Amino acid sequence: MADKYEALKLKNQLCFPLYACGKGIVKRYKPFLDNIGLTYTQYITMMVMWEQKKINVKDLGGFLYLDSGTLTPVLKKLEHMGYVTRERDSEDERVLNVTITKAGEDLKKKAVDVPLQIGSCIRLEPEEAETLYKLLYKLLGELEEE
Repeated sequence: MADKYEALKLKNQLCFPLYACGKGIVKRYKPFLDNIGLTYTQYITMMVMWEQKKINVKDLGGFLYLDSGTLTPVLKKLEHMGYVTRERDSEDERVLNVTITKAGEDLKKKAVDVPLQIGSCIRLEPEEAETLYKLLYKLLGELEEE
C-alpha cells in the first residue's frame, strides 16, 4: 500500500525547486546589480522601461507579474533615482503612466553586460536553457488562466 502522505514530502513538490531556484538566481544577480545600483525588481522593471519607454502601471505590472502594492514602492524609488517619472494620464486621472528618463536610458549602457554575466553563472546548455524557458512560460500561462 502506497504511503498516503508521499505527496507531502518536499522532494515530491514541483513548487519547491521553482521557489529555491528563483531565490538562488536572484542571489546570483545581486553582485552584478549592485554594480549598477539596482535591486532585482528594479532591474526587471527597467528592462520593461527600456523596451516600452512609456507604460501605465497596470500594464507594467502585467509584464512583471507584480501587483501595484509591490510595484508602487519600486517605481517611487526608481523615480527618486531619476530613472523614471510617474504622472497621471491627462485623459483618465485613474491611470498612472511611467516614462523612462534620459538617466534611465543611460543606465541601459551600464546594464548591458548583466545578462552575459549571469549567463556565466548558470551552467545550462543552450538547448536546456531554451527548454526550461519554454516550460516556465507554459507554466506561467497555465497559472494566468486561473
